[in-house]
Amino acid sequence: MLFTERGFDNTSVEEIAAAAGIARRTVFRYCGSKTDLVWGDFATGLDAMARQLDATDPDVAVTQAIRLAVVDFNRLPPEQVPLHRQRMTLILRVPTLLANSTLHFAQWRQVVAEFAARRMDVPPHGLLPRTIAHCALGAAVAAYECWLDDPAADLAVLLDEALRELASGFAERGQLR
Repeated sequence: MLFTERGFDNTSVEEIAAAAGIARRTVFRYCGSKTDLVWGDFATGLDAMARQLDATDPDVAVTQAIRLAVVDFNRLPPEQVPLHRQRMTLILRVPTLLANSTLHFAQWRQVVAEFAARRMDVPPHGLLPRTIAHCALGAAVAAYECWLDDPAADLAVLLDEALRELASGFAERGQLR
């Protein structure tokens, strides 16, 4: 991956196009910007997560449904894990990409907030759905940061654990009382 070798900011779209054997204009037919190249087909995954949330049995708690959907959203075949680790290292540790991430994170939070709002029969722009979405994203990002710090870690396990802790309100953590 050119971004890993040369750095995101030091890699031009022309270099990307040449490495792919396509014209510069073709790159922009597939992606709106250089930053979108790193995110890949995020929208399709997000749509799948929204459908999974919508299909969740109404008897399943909101936080459990979100946990299951987030873990599934981030589940990858083993052969794709090294590339995903490279992508997420760039996304979470390159300032340009981290700044751009706010747009993707806002879309992610919107999916979660809309689901929570429907389940609680409140407006999605209300405080509680927004809080749930922000907290779920924070837990997911924390899990990703731990995963990036530990090459032996299992992302699905970390996400599951972080979102379980969040759902429990950190109840088992006596020091937080």
